[in-house]
Amino acid sequence: MSAARSIAWSALLLAATASTALSQDLGDPDSGERLAALNCAPCHGAVDAPAGAPAFATIASMPSTTADALNVFLQAPHATMPNLVLSPSDRSDLIAYILSLRP
Repeated sequence: MSAARSIAWSALLLAATASTALSQDLGDPDSGERLAALNCAPCHGAVDAPAGAPAFATIASMPSTTADALNVFLQAPHATMPNLVLSPSDRSDLIAYILSLRP
C-alpha cells in the first residue's frame, strides 16, 4: 500500500472515530432531573438563589452552556460547591437534564 493511501485511510478512520464520539447521545434527562432534585436543588432550584447560585434553567439559557462545557465544569472542583463526584453516566444524565431546560 502506498504511503499516500495509508495516510488517507488513517485520516478516514480518525474522522469516523471522532464523528462517532461527537455524535453520541447525551444521557437520560429524567434520570438527570432526579439526580438534580436529590443533590443540587437546594442551590440550583427553580429560581436563582440569593447567594448567587444560578438555577439550572438560567445555566441552560447561557450561550456558553454546551454539553462539553458542562462536562468539564462538573469534573472540576469548585470552592462554592460541594465535592460531588459523579459517575460518567450520572454526569451525562445531569447534562442532558440541564440542556433540556433550554428555552
